[in-house]
Amino acid sequence: MAVPPSAQVLMGAGDLSTHPDRMRWNAKYEAAGEPRFAPHPLVDWALVADVPTGPVLDLACGPSGSALRLAAEGRAVTAIDVSEVALRLLQDEARRRGVDGLVTTVQADLSSWRPSPTEKYAIVLCTGFWYEQVFLRAIEAVRPSGLVLWEAFTAEARRRRPSLPAEWCLAEDEPAALLPDNFSVLLQQDLPDQGKRRFVARAE
Repeated sequence: MAVPPSAQVLMGAGDLSTHPDRMRWNAKYEAAGEPRFAPHPLVDWALVADVPTGPVLDLACGPSGSALRLAAEGRAVTAIDVSEVALRLLQDEARRRGVDGLVTTVQADLSSWRPSPTEKYAIVLCTGFWYEQVFLRAIEAVRPSGLVLWEAFTAEARRRRPSLPAEWCLAEDEPAALLPDNFSVLLQQDLPDQGKRRFVARAE
């Protein structure tokens, strides 16, 4: 398993060398050419909100323009993905922009990921992945007054792509229905043309 030199591998994640998601996403990123590194619109939304100081957690990050944008604002970013190809692209671009000291990449299968009980984040971001248990773990990592930013497919996407597994798609009341009482919803926006939902909540 070729891991970028400055990347970490999640302890206890097991052998990822034949993991099907790793192989699929590596092939996708290798075939895609140079990424655009465009930050997700939710990041721009968050940066004009009242966000506390502190680090950022970017889950299923890919070659994340969001991580780069947040690092450019001076925030330390931990970016997690199963694909070392994506992490290498992200690291190389962070180095080119001079923010590599603020971007830590971690290779992990998110189904095995657990947040550190001692590390809390001002922003937890995930804009291309849904798995209920990962969301429930992610919100545990949000510090008081911090934000969780999420975007994922909805049932609308399954009507267009019947092969899309139901567990990868938000139910009608998700993710809001999964929040504990100490979170308040700030944004929930469906994008019918994309079959996706954008979501922002704040920890009180």
